[in-house]
Amino acid sequence: MDEEYDVIVLGTGLKECILSGLLSVDGLKVLHMDRNDYYGGESTSLNLIQLWKRFRGNDKPPANLGSSRDYNVDMIPKFMMANGTLVRVLIHTDVTKYLSFKAVDGGYVFNKGKVHKVPATDMEALKSPLMGLFEKRRARKFFIYVQDYQDNEPKTHEGMDLTRVTTRQLIAKYGLDDNTVDFIGHALALHRDDRYLDEPALDTVKRMKLYAESLARFQGGSPYIYPLYGLGELPQAFARLSAVYGGTYMLNKPECKVEFDEEGKVCGVTSEGETARCKKVVCDPSYLPNKVGRVARAICIMSHPIPNTNDSHSVQVILPQKQLGRRSDMYLFCCSYSHNVAPKGKFIAFVSSEAETDHPEVELKAGIDLLGPVDEIFFDVYDRYEPVNEPSLDNCFVSMSYDATTHFESTVTDVLNMYTMITGKVLDLSVDLSAASAAEE
Repeated sequence: MDEEYDVIVLGTGLKECILSGLLSVDGLKVLHMDRNDYYGGESTSLNLIQLWKRFRGNDKPPANLGSSRDYNVDMIPKFMMANGTLVRVLIHTDVTKYLSFKAVDGGYVFNKGKVHKVPATDMEALKSPLMGLFEKRRARKFFIYVQDYQDNEPKTHEGMDLTRVTTRQLIAKYGLDDNTVDFIGHALALHRDDRYLDEPALDTVKRMKLYAESLARFQGGSPYIYPLYGLGELPQAFARLSAVYGGTYMLNKPECKVEFDEEGKVCGVTSEGETARCKKVVCDPSYLPNKVGRVARAICIMSHPIPNTNDSHSVQVILPQKQLGRRSDMYLFCCSYSHNVAPKGKFIAFVSSEAETDHPEVELKAGIDLLGPVDEIFFDVYDRYEPVNEPSLDNCFVSMSYDATTHFESTVTDVLNMYTMITGKVLDLSVDLSAASAAEE
């Protein structure tokens, strides 16, 4: 351990593993350590016995739930956009060869007390019960504008500079009502709250285009994909990538202490009396904590799909804040034996949101009520951290905790921003996505 490295990475969560893989591919000498004896950190997957131990304090789950090893319950469950940045990173690094993916059956939104399929194209908008006849026509025009919009083709801009025009102003041009704006902003553009309305519209238009492109890629019922056996495979796949390029791994290293020199710059990491020297440290926020919020969640084991989702075996339902009278959105995530995360006939559902109280069972009720009967339910509130240090001064690059969303886009943005800060360059993801077709089978 008494060696010098370019980068020491602390924690084997997904973000840290992606970064150690990318930095190793770049030719940097990387040491990757974790205080735990397993990969994945906060984003690990648990079997039924591990789940029982963590939330019920014993290792005796009831026999009627089936075999423990048939469960892969992700602690931070998130779907991937089929055409999104994480998929591009997977293809760019060829990590797809370690993983198998399957499309997710449906994307839904909670509106006026009911669950509806999210319309993502002009044709779906015309069929959607979310809107009345005249609103459908207005929405169709807006969808066509978004579909046709090209950054470098001014004639598609219809005289608007979307780097200056706010989303609120753009939507006003099409006369869309608040209800329509709600599902467009939260279920298509995947914004977490309503701040986007007063920000430049370009971001929302790009997010809507990503949703539609991802939906088209699989011709399925949703724009999402998810790995067979759950997300626990992902950190390990990037760890393998790092190892192939010379990265060194050490699990079960207690009390990893980040060491600083007299100028306040990081100079190494000490564990069990030994210090590994380095120029830079990448870590999850539990190694240099600063709390900014909390996430409330319920983990449910069920024997049926979520009602009103067309019997989908895998599905995301977004409950926009305004529909619930909350400050932030609520998310339902459901997966089942079709993705090999539970025994046959069993479904795993998560309800999550930014915690606004100390009572998750009360706070998450609106989401839990949509699930129907549950066999078992576990409640949990975990702290969310964000870095407060200045990486340019101390060379410590700290990731943000995982948010309450059930999709990956914000996670990957954090990773790519960190990569740029660490290396001084932007990761080139201009890869031929057709090369991924083999990974989609």
